[in-house]
This record gives sequence, structure tokens and C-alpha cells, in this order.
Amino acid sequence: MERNAKSPRLTALDSLSVIFCAAVAMFPALAFAQTLAIDQRLSASIEERIQKSGADVGIAFRTLDGHLAYSFHDEEAFHAASTMKIPVMIELFHQAREARLTLDDPLPIKNEFHSLVDGSLYTLDPADDSETDLYKAAGETRTLRQLCEQMITASSNLATNLMIEKLGVENIRATVHSLHADGMNVLRGVEDNKAFLKGLNNTTTARGLRQLLEAIARGQAVDLESSRQMVEILERQKFNEGIPAGLPPGTRVAHKTGEITKIHHDAAIVFAPKPFVLVILVGGLADTKDSAALMADITRHIYQATQ
Repeated sequence: MERNAKSPRLTALDSLSVIFCAAVAMFPALAFAQTLAIDQRLSASIEERIQKSGADVGIAFRTLDGHLAYSFHDEEAFHAASTMKIPVMIELFHQAREARLTLDDPLPIKNEFHSLVDGSLYTLDPADDSETDLYKAAGETRTLRQLCEQMITASSNLATNLMIEKLGVENIRATVHSLHADGMNVLRGVEDNKAFLKGLNNTTTARGLRQLLEAIARGQAVDLESSRQMVEILERQKFNEGIPAGLPPGTRVAHKTGEITKIHHDAAIVFAPKPFVLVILVGGLADTKDSAALMADITRHIYQATQ
């Protein structure tokens, strides 16, 4: 589906009135960040690269000190693919913080879920999942911590649906709303084909994802300790062809990817000298090598202009 072209926005933001104590505690470099001016050619170079690719792209970038931001179609909704697993993780830690569960609680492994459309049962196909070992554990249990690890680092769809069933979609949505990230719209678990055919899909904007990652980076998604643990999980991400490929070797990146047919996203907290959050959503490219190269190129442009 074609989307109307929009002008990218490139702004130097005023200093935040308050630098969150939690952020300074996690990332001391934030306390010494200075307002930056960015070369206006960045916008033109990124837009040119996007036009050459033929892709539909949404970008949301902001340094964690809040001094510099760049956006391109950042309020445009895309199919969320596996990026919707970020708010599932946040809700897990939220419920643990409220003592409604513990991360070491066991959960039975099963492959049977209810469609959003009519409540009918459906199962996941291991052939469509990036992680298959969990299917072999049917009838056994895994802890919520283990399932969260598989959901984020290996992007397990089975772990995701088990977690969503345990936590509750409405609880996940409420937490997203509380973090002012309504651009992320979680409706259901993954591979609910009846819902997919009716257009009932999980969607996200680049801005919504940026808001969630900023909350984690600043220790505000739940609390400082929960955020620290979530960052560590995101750092163990196994798919690194997008944003990490555009950064200098050795750069710490805590991120989550998402990929379905002609959809390829990456959303990251980047621990550069001037830490930042970058979200790149890509639609319309059939070859993931092309979309990964596009994301890496955009990341490289932004990094070189802001560090």
C-alpha cells in the first residue's frame, strides 16, 4: 500500500529540564552530554538512500540526553512483526515488580492458542518460527525468565504467545499507554491467521518504539533494576544484520528486530559515546539482505553525523 510522501523532520531539541537520576545511574555519560548541531545534509542523504531503495521507511532517532532528534515518517503505522515483543517483556517485569508473579515461575509449554476473531484454537508452525527447540518441550515447563530470553534473543513465537497468554493483552496495552507509547498497538499473539486475514494486526510507529526503548534506557519502564535486566537481554539479540552492522565494531547495542514478508525492523539502544535510541522500520523489500543493508546505511549516516 502506498503512503503519501512526507517531509522528514530534523530538530535540535532544547535541553531537558531534568536528566533522570536513573539514566545517569545507568549511563553516566548522559550527565555530560552537550547540545549538538547536526549537518542538514544528513536529512537529504538519508532520504536519497531511501528513495533509491524503493522501500517504505519510518525512522525515529534521539540522543538519550534529549538534545538531538531526527525523524522520518515516525508516526506512520507499520506491521509490528516481532518488535511487539518489547512491550511483552516490559509487562513481564512490570508484573514481577508488583509481585503478581516471579521471573522464576514455571509455565507449561503447549502449542495451542485462541484466535482473537472467534476464540477458535490454532497452533504455531515451527517452520515459521526462528526458534524451534521450544516446540520439543511440549508438556514440560520453562520459567518465565527462560521464555523471555527466547522471545527476545531468538525471537521465539511460541515463547511470545505463551507469555501473552500468561500476562494478558489488555495488561500489555495498559502498560504501553502508561509509557505514552500508544504508537505501539498490541492486539494479539503471533500467527493468528484468522485475525491477520481480517486486518487485525499488531502495529507500531517508529516513535512509539522509540518511546518504549527510551523508558528502558532511562530506568523508567518499570524501575532501574528491571531496566538493567531488560537491557542485558536485548544485548543478547542474535540477529545483528541491521542497526549493529552500521556501527563501529564493538559498539554495545541493546535491540530487537522484527521480520515477516516484506517487513524488516530494528529498534535499538546504542551505547555510543553519546548514547541514543534509533528505530528503523522498513516495508516493501522482498530481500532481507536489501532491507538490512538499508538499515545499516541509515545507521551509519546518523552515527557519523552525531558522534
